[in-house]
Amino acid sequence: MENNSLLRTDKELAELYQRHADLVYRLCYIYLKNSVDAEDAVQSVFLKLIKSQMVFNDHEHEKAWLTVTTRNYCNDVLKYWWKSRRVDLDALPEVADWSYAKPSGNVLEKLLSLPEKYKIVLYLYYFEEYSVREISEMLGQKESTIQTQLSRGRKRLKIDLGGNYFE
Repeated sequence: MENNSLLRTDKELAELYQRHADLVYRLCYIYLKNSVDAEDAVQSVFLKLIKSQMVFNDHEHEKAWLTVTTRNYCNDVLKYWWKSRRVDLDALPEVADWSYAKPSGNVLEKLLSLPEKYKIVLYLYYFEEYSVREISEMLGQKESTIQTQLSRGRKRLKIDLGGNYFE
């Protein structure tokens, strides 16, 4: 017998989606680097949420769970061998569907070009305003590792941007 007290109403699901869809999409876009795959990943992450019947303490707990789940899902997608053998739909402007606002800006473009270990911690720290401790917990790494990645990522961005964005 199912425990109906754990089932979310359509309204609760819609509110949860409205609160976090942009965050999940931006993270997916950072990992997958194109809007079509990011949109698919958003649907998959929220489907995992619906199926999990996860009970959250508050909105920050929701956000943290979705961040970790999104990272894990995107890493799984990137493991598939066929991923590297496909044509990126963003490279074909006549086919691309821009139903979500594509992240833009020189800083974000340079951030996306960084190695995975730098771009995700920089994104979580600066764009989502997580602390080093929170990022460390989400990514399952030591705080010192996160601090090192932030420092090295900032240096690389500074060189790429030719400015002093992080001072």
